[in-house]
Amino acid sequence: MNKKVCSRNSYMLSGPLASNGYDWWWHSFTGYHKTTGKARTFFVEYFICNPALGWDVPILGQLPQNQAGNVKPSYALIKVGTWGEEPCQIHNFYPIKEMVSSKKQLDLKIGECILTETHMKGFCKVSKREVEEHPEYMCDAGEMSWDIQINKKIAFHVGYGASKIFRALNAFEMFWHAEGIKTEYSGELRYNGEQYDIIPGKSYGYADKNWGSDYTSPWLWISSCNMKSLISGKILNQSAVEFGGGKPKAFGVNLGRKLLGCLNYEGKNYDYNFSKFWTKAKIDFKFREFENENVWKLKAQNKESVLYLTLTCPKAEMLLVNYEAPSGKKRHNRLWNGGTGYGEIKLYQKEEGKKTLVDHIEMKSTGCEYGEYTL
Repeated sequence: MNKKVCSRNSYMLSGPLASNGYDWWWHSFTGYHKTTGKARTFFVEYFICNPALGWDVPILGQLPQNQAGNVKPSYALIKVGTWGEEPCQIHNFYPIKEMVSSKKQLDLKIGECILTETHMKGFCKVSKREVEEHPEYMCDAGEMSWDIQINKKIAFHVGYGASKIFRALNAFEMFWHAEGIKTEYSGELRYNGEQYDIIPGKSYGYADKNWGSDYTSPWLWISSCNMKSLISGKILNQSAVEFGGGKPKAFGVNLGRKLLGCLNYEGKNYDYNFSKFWTKAKIDFKFREFENENVWKLKAQNKESVLYLTLTCPKAEMLLVNYEAPSGKKRHNRLWNGGTGYGEIKLYQKEEGKKTLVDHIEMKSTGCEYGEYTL
C-alpha cells in the first residue's frame, strides 16, 4: 500500500487542530444474522475532538453549562450504530488520557477499542436511563461489540486537496480521504444481544476518514460497491461509486457548491474532481426530502464521460446523525444519514460530440448523507 496515501489515514490533530479540530475514521458494512441470515447494515466510527483542551474527563460541548460558558468540547468518542428497521446511533465518550495514537500510521486505541488499517475491535454501550439523563450524549440506547478484519480494495484519492502541503497549512475546514470505497470486512459483530457474521464477499464495505476545524453545509455523501449491470445482469465485483462534498472552504474562502467523486467501473476509473481543472470536471446535484423518502440526483461529467445517478433511501431506515463542531456549536441538526439506499447509474462515454452508453447500473446497500445547517 502506498505510504504517501496511507499517511492521509494517520492521526492529524497537531498544531492548530489540536485545540480546534476533529479527526475521525468511518467504517460501514453489511452483516448477516447468525441464525436467520437476515442482512443488516452497521457503522463503526472512531472520533477525536480538541485533544489539547482536555485530559482527565471528557468535556462535552452540549452540556448547558459548557454552552453558557462557551467551553469547547474535548474527548475521544466511539460512535456506532445501524440503519434499516429501528435505526440507532450509540456514543461512548472517553477522556483524552484514554486515547493513544501513532502519528506515523493508523494505529489507534480509545479505551479498549482498537483500530488499524487491517483490524478493528471494540465495545460500545449506552443504557436507556443514561440517554434520558444525558441529552448531551446526543445518542440512542443500545450496545454493540465487534471484532473485524479490514481489507481495503479500491481507494478514491481526492487529489491535491489532501496533499501534505495543504494538510500542513490546514487549507480546508474539512478534509476527506477515502482509502476503501470498496472494502471487504470479515469477522463477528454483536448488536443488542444478536450475533451477526461479517462475510467478505457480501459485506459491501466502505472506509474513509474526515478531519478539520469545521464541517460543510450542505454536506453530501453517496457510496456503494453493491452493484450490478442492468444490461448484462453481471455482478460488478470490481466496481464502486463515491461522491462527497457540499460547499468547501479553502483558506477561509467559500468555493461554492462543489462535489468530487468517481466511478471505478471494473478496473477503469471515471474521475470527476473539480480540482483537476484540465479534465473539465463538473458535478450538478439536487436533494429532495419527501414525506417517506429522501432522493438524490446527480450529474457528473468531464471531457471523456458523463454519469447520471439517482438514489432513494426510506427515511424510516435513516438516522438524523449527530455531531458537534470543535467550537462546541451544533449547527447540523437535520443531517440525514443512511446505509440502505438504492438507485441507478447511467454511464456514457463521450466521443466527437456524441454519447455512447457504457452501462446501466443498479446499486444497493448505498451509504448516503445530506444536511444543511439549521443554526
